[in-house]
Amino acid sequence: MRCFIAIEIPEEIKKEIIKIQKQLPEFRGKFTEKENLHLTLKFLGEIDEEKLGEIRERLKEIKFGHFETEIDSIGIFDNRKSNKYEQSIIVWLHMKNCNELQKQIDSKLERLFEKEKRFMSHLTIARVKSVRDKKVFTERLYEINIPKMKFYVNSFSLKESILTAKGSVYNDVEVYNLKI
Repeated sequence: MRCFIAIEIPEEIKKEIIKIQKQLPEFRGKFTEKENLHLTLKFLGEIDEEKLGEIRERLKEIKFGHFETEIDSIGIFDNRKSNKYEQSIIVWLHMKNCNELQKQIDSKLERLFEKEKRFMSHLTIARVKSVRDKKVFTERLYEINIPKMKFYVNSFSLKESILTAKGSVYNDVEVYNLKI
């Protein structure tokens, strides 16, 4: 089973994110589907049933209060540093205040998985395969006005990722409520 740990995005925030996606400069690639918008706290990869049981128990031990987060800026992870036609770019929105929860998750799972070296909370909104001109694409991307979008995080989820011909499908394995 392919799994990850994530924060769900409220429906009203997802609607605002779709508006941002529509403002992106022209590219060849794929938008993150509305139902798949989330913040990944930790990617676990393929895990067996035995390990899944241990993960579930360890995540139940997390003592963390609910908190407010804010989507406040847009950015890219550029996987190729050339200005050629073919690129591999991830377009994301930054989310504030998620690092402490991620550190606690990392700590609880450290015996089972490597710690994240450099975690930066982000929400992937598009995967770009190619653009005509990377410099122009990037300039236009950073011109997009990102409205401040705040919401409370009351839980996080252990999710299963099923890869299909039409894209990924995510299902909750377990939801963990944060303390109030």
